[in-house]
Formats: sequence, C-alpha cells, structure tokens
Amino acid sequence: MHHLDKGFVHCYTGSGKGKTTAALGLALRAAGAGLSVFILQFGKGTETSEIKALRKFSKNITVRQFGTRAFIKRVPSAIDRMRAGQGLATVKKIIASGRYDLVVLDEVCGACHSNLIPTGEVVEALKGRPPAVEIVLTGRNAPGEFIEAADLVTEFREIKHYYLHGVTARKGIEY
Repeated sequence: MHHLDKGFVHCYTGSGKGKTTAALGLALRAAGAGLSVFILQFGKGTETSEIKALRKFSKNITVRQFGTRAFIKRVPSAIDRMRAGQGLATVKKIIASGRYDLVVLDEVCGACHSNLIPTGEVVEALKGRPPAVEIVLTGRNAPGEFIEAADLVTEFREIKHYYLHGVTARKGIEY
C-alpha cells in the first residue's frame, strides 16, 4: 500500500456540473496508484452508475451513502438529519483513523448549507486529521470556513446546460 507524504484539502464547489465527477475521478486515480480511498456521500442514497463502477474497486475504494437526495430540493426531514448525523460521526472516525489515504466527502457543502450537520465539526475533523490524509469536499454553497480551510478550491460555474432545454438526467451521464 502506498501512502501520501502530505495530504491536502480540496474543495469543489459552485453551480456547475462536475463536482462529484471530479472527486470520483481523483478517487479512481488514487486507487489506481494503490492508495486507499473512502467515499462518503451525504444526501445521496441511490445506487448510481458511478457507485456501481466504484464497487468494482472494493479492494481500494469503500463507499458509504447517508441520506436521500431529496433535502437538496426541500426542507430536510428528521430522517435526513439523522442520516447526516450518522454520516458525520462516520467521517470523524474515518478521518481520525488515518486508515485511508483519500477521503471524499461528497455533498458535504450542501449538508452544511442545509444545516443538516454543523460546519464547525467538519472543519475540526479537517484540522485534526493525520498529516498524510487527503480530503475532498464537494457541493454547492461551500461554507466560507471550508474555503478558508482548503488548500485547493475549484469553482464549477455553469455557463450553459442542456437541462434548460428540457433534457432530463441520462443514465451513464448524470446518474
């Protein structure tokens, strides 16, 4: 097993398409290099095509999902809050353990923005991580605290999208 000498914090945010795709691409690259990867998805609870593909790399990549996608479009329910809380507790343990070289917190920005989990607790976990652990935070509306704590911030800005012309999500491309 290879390990990183120094881990950094990435934040992929903004209104444009591709934040999760970029994070999962990095996870795939890391797994290909023999690194150990943990992906935790807040607000996603369905078996999408990318999750099916990642499960084929289970030797190097572990995926856990907490919640449903619904909270992005409506007020979070008690179940959304419970699942997000479970996800946060899992994240804290995973990061602190140092067992994984790369930890992806997919849609964590949205979970904090929706007040499902406290931003401060995520930032504490980032600051207390073992030095070699690389972290990726994704989602719209990244809290300022995430941007400040990150070593790399990329904003995905929508310039044009085919959704505006009535195209719905397509299997293998959007899910």
